[in-house]
Amino acid sequence: MAANTRIWDLIREIRQGAGGNVATIFALTLPVVVGGAGLGVETSYWYYSSLKLQAIADAAAYAGALERVQGSDTTTITAAATSSAASNGLGSGTIVVNTPPTSGPNTGKKAVEVILNQNLDRIFTSIFTQTKVPEQARSVALITDASKACVLALNPSASKAALFSGNTSVKLTGCSVMADSIASDAIKVQGSAGLQADCLISAGGISLNNPVTTVCKSPITDALPVSDPFASLPAPAATNPCQTINNGKQAQTLQPGTYCSGMSLSGTVTLSPGVYVVQGNMKINANAVVLGSGVTIFMAGSNTVSINGNATVTLSAPTSGTYSGVLFYGDRAGSSASSTFNGTATSLLTGAIYFPKQQVSYLGNFSGVNGCTQVVADTIQWSGNSTINQDCSSLGMKDMPAAQSVAVVE
Repeated sequence: MAANTRIWDLIREIRQGAGGNVATIFALTLPVVVGGAGLGVETSYWYYSSLKLQAIADAAAYAGALERVQGSDTTTITAAATSSAASNGLGSGTIVVNTPPTSGPNTGKKAVEVILNQNLDRIFTSIFTQTKVPEQARSVALITDASKACVLALNPSASKAALFSGNTSVKLTGCSVMADSIASDAIKVQGSAGLQADCLISAGGISLNNPVTTVCKSPITDALPVSDPFASLPAPAATNPCQTINNGKQAQTLQPGTYCSGMSLSGTVTLSPGVYVVQGNMKINANAVVLGSGVTIFMAGSNTVSINGNATVTLSAPTSGTYSGVLFYGDRAGSSASSTFNGTATSLLTGAIYFPKQQVSYLGNFSGVNGCTQVVADTIQWSGNSTINQDCSSLGMKDMPAAQSVAVVE
């Protein structure tokens, strides 16, 4: 009996010692167990945060690219990307916006790069270290140009912003018609008008009363609007003294400068190369012959151009310098008005006709068989016969992108 008692006492001592060891081992290994479980949970959390940060970067780059499509400067593009990132939950993270990108395959291209950084707090794994977990996401949104425009209506909402009517016959070689208007008939072809172009592209809709000939398979609607290609072009300053015109002479040569009382041209008039600031209306009268190369004509305020259908006008823009490729320039500070371009079949305008606040009306046989003309205006009405070519780079004219698209490519 005594022997049995001693045996049971020994068993109890062993069991009590084992329990103490287990408790000690459990206490020592608990942080490892918790840390390991926490690491698994936090790894999933870090992965989720990384995906979210990348989505925020993609959205921010896209927002910045859309702003760039509108022709905004770097400050505005950065603000758009930053606002997008903040609204999507960037929080205390940081953002860097580069346009164009500073690295990768799209450096030097029309693109917006967004780089996001954020530091995540640790939860379970904080028992090992208090160091925050750094995360970074990078995204690049690329802007591509599907076409070039040589007729661009800037008005954002006008019906018939680009209108081809009557018996007009217009052939646009190597370029498209673009309208920024969201109206359902932003581009309209009516009457017996004939139109050939690479494509018809509208931020809104297109209304065709008769077929048109295009290189693209079909007109493009609901496109991204195109920014004003001349938005950064400075307005030329007026100079003293005022220049005058001798209307009694049958032939005369005019010099660049400021024409304070406008310009009324009759007979044969040659414009010397340079910038003409016209503070008043410009009228080219019937049977006038107006010649000039290397010329930019700036219509101050809301003053307009009117060219008679019997006038012969052969003018070309400068091929270099600030106003390279710009033939007529309507004041951006002006108000709504309408300028009319007409002329004989041998008339020829080479350069951009830019009236961001005015309607431009093209009438009659104008711009010649080999004309290289761009028309950028608030609205455009075409009812004359013209052929326009887009490949004008040798003449100092800039390309005007149309049907731009934005895609996240990195």
